[in-house]
Amino acid sequence: MDIHKILKEHWGYNSFRPLQEDIITSVLSGHDTLALLPTGGGKSICFQVPALAKEGLCLVISPLIALMKDQVGNLKKRNIKAAAIFSGMTKREIDHTLDNCAYGNYKFLYLSPERLKTKLFQERLKKMSVNLIAIDEAHCISQWGYDFRPAYLDIADLRTLLPNIPFLALTASATNRVQQDIREKLTFGIEQNSFQKSFARSNLSYSVFFEENKTKKLLHILQRVKGTGIVYVRSRKKTKTIADFLNKNRINADFYHGGLDGKMRSRKQDRWLDNKTQVMVCTNAFGMGIDKPDVRVVVHIDLPESMEAYYQEAGRAGRDEKKAYAVLLYNEADVRDLRQNITNKYPSIAVVKQTYQALANYFQIAAGAGEGQSFPFDLMGLCKTYGLSARNVFNAIKVLEENGYITTNDALFQPSRIRFSVNREEVYKVEVANRRIAPYIKGLVRTYGGIFDDYVAVDEKQLARNLRTSEIYVKNALVYMHKNKLIDYNAQKDGPQLCFTKPRANADNLLINKQLLNFRQEVSRDNIEGMITYATNLYNCRSQQLVSYFGEFDSKRCKVCDICLKRNKLTVNDEQFDQISRLVRQKLTEQSMALDELVKVLEDKHIPTVIIQVVRWMSDNQMIVLDEERMVRIV
Repeated sequence: MDIHKILKEHWGYNSFRPLQEDIITSVLSGHDTLALLPTGGGKSICFQVPALAKEGLCLVISPLIALMKDQVGNLKKRNIKAAAIFSGMTKREIDHTLDNCAYGNYKFLYLSPERLKTKLFQERLKKMSVNLIAIDEAHCISQWGYDFRPAYLDIADLRTLLPNIPFLALTASATNRVQQDIREKLTFGIEQNSFQKSFARSNLSYSVFFEENKTKKLLHILQRVKGTGIVYVRSRKKTKTIADFLNKNRINADFYHGGLDGKMRSRKQDRWLDNKTQVMVCTNAFGMGIDKPDVRVVVHIDLPESMEAYYQEAGRAGRDEKKAYAVLLYNEADVRDLRQNITNKYPSIAVVKQTYQALANYFQIAAGAGEGQSFPFDLMGLCKTYGLSARNVFNAIKVLEENGYITTNDALFQPSRIRFSVNREEVYKVEVANRRIAPYIKGLVRTYGGIFDDYVAVDEKQLARNLRTSEIYVKNALVYMHKNKLIDYNAQKDGPQLCFTKPRANADNLLINKQLLNFRQEVSRDNIEGMITYATNLYNCRSQQLVSYFGEFDSKRCKVCDICLKRNKLTVNDEQFDQISRLVRQKLTEQSMALDELVKVLEDKHIPTVIIQVVRWMSDNQMIVLDEERMVRIV
């Protein structure tokens, strides 16, 4: 099919965004392709359109369950057959989903990278007609990246099972080093293409403020910038504290974090999306996969751990390409805490082994068992049971993830799912023979279409209302039918999940890669120092700092960030300013100088009044010191 016709028919758009058509054409030509598009840049279109243009199924590898569910839901609304496999599903559900993808003319299968190595998947893969392999969040493959996930290193093994099928790697943020790592680790062929949209956002004004009273500054910002906003903080407790403060000051705010139950998170998110809540105060659990184009301001109350994380989160503002603001507030305590966090983030190997043993005992997993099993995970319950530090356990779990032993995900609401295990004729026989269960059978059949063919989401409360009975009676009836193999009933889940990706090992024999541990610690330290440098740099345009971090060195001043707004007041052009300020720093690095002497040294190349303007600007912005005796020195 014609790709423009697909775009119009399924998405209603008349034309592609910049680079989308180039990426799609590359994929359809059979070339391995790397696509770097900023947050909200339309990455999913780049694999969904070519997959629909060809016969067969597209495998989409993603680490984010919430994104998988969101995209599958959106595809189904467009009458496109799509499915996802993720932790928390039963073996029977997974089996049925794989069958659908092998024989049911499905177009998309979303799954985590850990799923690729399972025997069940690899056997069924042989029966699937795959036309494309899309790797979302592709930066996770790089140990240099901020979000390394070891299972991504196994993706290249699909080349053996699926030769000649192109790979499309997608990410919103990757440095040049990480981009090269992606191409190498995915064993891109000779005929490969890379496409990168500029990281610059002309409509987004970046600002950084050193503030001791950050809540007061936050209130001032939100009173001046009208429209929807996001406020990011690092702790769950702080989300509620700041939301309460804003509400007391007549800013309509709510709070959100991964520890809330699923229904509450959905309700809060929906109210914000519908503009019933103006500002969401949240941890980084909020925002991923949410498509709200009219966010006018994103404020970070705390310093993020990396430039990549900051760029993605700040980039949720102004996706409609209208004026928007990204503001970062910090103080000396934030800098100190962020550096201290490196020590806490990478616990000793002894603590990692102790945590692994506690997890095995907590979930009662025998040695050699547990591979692929998912469990509802209560961090505080584990810590209370074994007298462990929550901070140590949390960080040890991250180390276990990076070494490939487990995976975790934030709390995710999964509604109850039901599918009839027998055909309509058998169901009718049961209905006639068992009058007590008959109303529940009729209720399911009448309320939920397709329940004989596939798993459907069921609301026990609504079913009870329809049948004019109590919810407990409905649940008991469903459990009874499940036990008698009439239906496959999977009750709703709502909470974090932890999955063992390898058979349970003896904790003393865990192979924790100490070299990798030290390397990842250095990467984290570099990321944090990069973030601190961005916050404390009072000289370079914020946008130029951000895009140069990702290897884009030819961008111009944005003229709308906090630094550029101060620069705009000068009657000096950019070229002159850059030349003079560079010479001033160079001369002052050698020695302090009197202002008159400094001007005299530089006046053979520049006009003295212009030199003084630049020097005074640099002094006002704390890059140099101009004292009362007109002596100039480096800060």
